[in-house]
Amino acid sequence: MLLTWDYIMKRQFKVAALAPLIMIGAACTQIETTESSTSSINPSQQEGVKSSLEATARSKINVLQTMMDEAKSKGIDVTREEAVVWFSNEFLKFANWDEANPEAIEAAFGYERHFAPNKAQLAAELPDFERRKVIDILDAGIEELGKEIRGEIKRRPVVKVDWQNTKAADDMFVSNGKPIFLYDYFSKSVGQPLGQPDIYNDYLGALYHGGENLYPVDHDRAINSFLVKEDGTFDEALLKELTDIPDDNIGYLVAWLMGIPEWVEAKEPEIRKGRSLFQGFDLDNPLAREVWSKILRKAAEVTKDKKVIELGFVLANEPHWYSEAGHWTGNYEEMQGISSYTLAEFQKWLNEKYKGNVAQLNANWNSKFASFDDVEIEIPISESLRGKPIWFDWNRYNMHRATSWFTFMQNELHAVNPDADTHIKIFPRTFYEDSRSHGIDLEALTELTTMIGHDAKALGSPSIRPHISSDWWEKYTYKWDGMSMIHDFTESVSPNKINVNSESHFLSSGQWKVMDPRESYVRNVYWLATLQGMDANMGWFWMRDPDGSPEDRLEGELNFFDPGLAGAFAGSNNMQPHVANEVTQVMFDLNTYSEEIIALRNQRRPLRLFYSETSAINVSDYMTTQGKLYKSMFFEGFPLGYATQNIIAKQDNSAWDTLVVYKTPNVTDGEFNALQKYLDAGGSVVIDKQSLRFNEYGQLRESTLKARKGRLIVLDEDASIEKLRQAALAEIKPDSVPDIEFKIDSPLKHKTTITRVAKTGDNKYLVNLLSVGHDPVQIQLSHIGGSKLKVTDLMTSNSMESVFELASEEVLLLEVEVK
Repeated sequence: MLLTWDYIMKRQFKVAALAPLIMIGAACTQIETTESSTSSINPSQQEGVKSSLEATARSKINVLQTMMDEAKSKGIDVTREEAVVWFSNEFLKFANWDEANPEAIEAAFGYERHFAPNKAQLAAELPDFERRKVIDILDAGIEELGKEIRGEIKRRPVVKVDWQNTKAADDMFVSNGKPIFLYDYFSKSVGQPLGQPDIYNDYLGALYHGGENLYPVDHDRAINSFLVKEDGTFDEALLKELTDIPDDNIGYLVAWLMGIPEWVEAKEPEIRKGRSLFQGFDLDNPLAREVWSKILRKAAEVTKDKKVIELGFVLANEPHWYSEAGHWTGNYEEMQGISSYTLAEFQKWLNEKYKGNVAQLNANWNSKFASFDDVEIEIPISESLRGKPIWFDWNRYNMHRATSWFTFMQNELHAVNPDADTHIKIFPRTFYEDSRSHGIDLEALTELTTMIGHDAKALGSPSIRPHISSDWWEKYTYKWDGMSMIHDFTESVSPNKINVNSESHFLSSGQWKVMDPRESYVRNVYWLATLQGMDANMGWFWMRDPDGSPEDRLEGELNFFDPGLAGAFAGSNNMQPHVANEVTQVMFDLNTYSEEIIALRNQRRPLRLFYSETSAINVSDYMTTQGKLYKSMFFEGFPLGYATQNIIAKQDNSAWDTLVVYKTPNVTDGEFNALQKYLDAGGSVVIDKQSLRFNEYGQLRESTLKARKGRLIVLDEDASIEKLRQAALAEIKPDSVPDIEFKIDSPLKHKTTITRVAKTGDNKYLVNLLSVGHDPVQIQLSHIGGSKLKVTDLMTSNSMESVFELASEEVLLLEVEVK
């Protein structure tokens, strides 16, 4: 997320450099203190350590640069090493700034309650930690380039992003005629101009945007509610923030919906009823729509044919309207009632839903309304009503309400620029968590926008929040499932759209950050996300100015409501040269092998999990259960997919072999009929007896699915996930199974190896393996026909045996030739 979820109404804080705003734990951080070599020595000795470490690093930079000169003379590409040298020089500079400003760094660590008890020690150790990590990446760079100079490996030259001319195609970005995966940071050195070469480059990314200036909190981005004045004209000074963006680099623009001008609030006293954190006004308010109609049309007009919208308009930052009583967002005054406009729209929606039959509504709600105009509802709604008709109706309407707003936004943009791309930074948790009071219909919004949008995250080790379960740590090295589920779902809904993670939280978040993340984790998670569909990602976030100091927002007098922003600096990639470098290195490799990655991910999804929004709304643990099902089937060698009523109706059903329906008791008649029609056409369904028994209002369904021309495998009501998995895999057709087989020797009962195979010729295959397990496993490759294999590691051009060890979090990209 852009900020954290600790909402504090606007306050002023005085700080010096990074002096504390207030001590909070919103984005609290797990302490991983580094071994100190300086804590027991006096200041003069410590200065010597500093000088020694920096001298060592500088010496290694010289060694690497000399080797680079030799390599270039031999025609060897050294782009990877150029990145190592760049990050080394930058972080040596950062270390010196941190050492010269210990109070600021100590304050930064103090913002996080998990760091606060040791903030002085951490601040003292940070400069040398950074220097040691610089030495580590230099050593690794020297070793790898040495291997290539000696002929021990041969790497492909790096394919760089063309930041000026990359184009959005139908389902990928294209640079110089090839697929390209874009990377940058969502928020980046606020206060520094676009194009500043130390910030906008091949190493940190070079996407342009409208967030480079130090705005008031309610503005934050160039497209905001304050562009329109009360007389209907535009604030020309604010508009220049949009029109002055240079037309040099490709980029994206965010519609910032958080604030609303005082003149609007004076005319519409209800304007903030039904607000949420980043959506600061009532979506149903007619004046709000009038204001935003003008803003969106003007934004479309002044940016038409500009490079800054090549990655589209982000229609909202993490929209959500959690409307259930007791939800944590209520602590921050979100959705604590609805406006008269929203109530009227809800009444209208109910009238249409019940086809004017208020008696039916009363029977469902156990109410006595004389007409739909008399309907009332208490918001926030009690969670005890979950599973009741009133709960379903409100939550389905809340989704309709949000979808209507985003449809309006997109229509306004397209009225002026029909070619403008759009996406929404959707919270992944609104899909994979159990709550459904948030108003986000992920399927509808994914269908609506021209690009897929979200801000998927992962946790590289147990969460630093004690109330968040980290039981996954027993099985896996990082929490990958939420990130994977949202990719597989959205790619199933819209398989031919570009997928943009406009704020990737792979490196840190409010739930997780550590001082020394594993480079293997960084490579693995970026690779997996890209393999599953991610075409662009803007990470959270880059906050160093070129001189090493924190960006302008984190200095001087602060005027933002979210203190989690200040806490984001400590324990971030801005203090981790090995992490920042590895992000760039893995993106270099993904782009160098972009055609192979596209081939690996553009495959059928033969097994589809049936998803019902109806059950998700009604059943309190529906997504927890579906998440367990998903993980049980994730490691079978092909990409998982989802099916819904709309997917079955709109897409070619031959794109999959079978549908799995598990513990999905509530479905609408439309959902039930879609499954029956699929069977009538010869489809395959594996289902348990718990599913499809009730409609959306909990009323017993008399009909049951009939096989007819299809295959219907019905398991007992208490059938285990394992039994369901076996039944589903038995329905996979032989031609859906890869020709390359994997025998994985592991002492574990659960699977941890992700495999993908793509045929590239008559006798050649691409093979990708990723481990998310703690322990190494033995892999044996074989061909389904028993033929001998020639295996080549594409990253090194070296031959391999068909039997090998896959290390924890290792990523391998292989070419397998059948002899």
